[in-house]
Amino acid sequence: MTHFRKIVVCGVGLIGGSFALALKRAGAVDEVVGMGRSLTTLEEAQRRGVIDRHTGDWADALADADLLLLAMPVGQTEEILRQVAPHLQARTIVSDAGSTKQDVVVAARSALSGKISQFVPGHPIAGAEQSGVAAAQADLYRGKRVILTPLSENSPEAVAAVRQAWEICGAQVGELTPQAHDRIFAAVSHLPHLLAFALVHELAGRVDSEQLFGFAASGFRDFTRIAGSHPEMWRDICIANRAALIAELDAYQAELLKARVLLAGADAEGLEAMFAEARSARNTWF
Repeated sequence: MTHFRKIVVCGVGLIGGSFALALKRAGAVDEVVGMGRSLTTLEEAQRRGVIDRHTGDWADALADADLLLLAMPVGQTEEILRQVAPHLQARTIVSDAGSTKQDVVVAARSALSGKISQFVPGHPIAGAEQSGVAAAQADLYRGKRVILTPLSENSPEAVAAVRQAWEICGAQVGELTPQAHDRIFAAVSHLPHLLAFALVHELAGRVDSEQLFGFAASGFRDFTRIAGSHPEMWRDICIANRAALIAELDAYQAELLKARVLLAGADAEGLEAMFAEARSARNTWF
């Protein structure tokens, strides 16, 4: 098993904290150093044993580090990497956990320049509606998928190190191009989150919202669970992948229009056929 002497996690919430906990539980890392915007969060992460120590100095954090994981909202990527670049040693590999990849790659190329070969983009397909270090769990990634989108400049050794870190966490690791990644996840992740947020927001704005939520049961809870996700993180994801997300939203609106036509025409057979096809597709997948 690969062993890391020192790993730095920037953003020690659900995603970064769970990564650290998994590696620590596996005995695969000697020291985990936390970085982030909130001293309170970093102190809590250290109290909970998620990190061994924290610092506000990138030179200190990165000294002799094997791996740096960026686990903060994707909108902060370029700014953080510009801070990292002067202190990034040749032996340190950088990866991220962002839900979009094309924008992250552009940001990394701009910030890291000649050190871009050390950046291996990644995306763990695991999360929860709760966020923050208190939600971190060592088994979050067990049996879940992680997508890497390697760059042409990456060495096989750098990609292998990132792959092995996630495999130690229990994840199943695959690869896509950044373009394919963003197109796929606009459809199966970003659109569902946008729809859940929009539905809850619309209902919450009604004068009888308290009554509506009071009668909502498990179906509504299941459909809207992801509307409890981190607003800043999902703001950045939606903006970063907006072209692909708008295309998916347009396709969904067209499907909703079809459903409206069937409803307006009291077309029971048409509705049942639509529902049956959807049910079959869902049951085949799940």
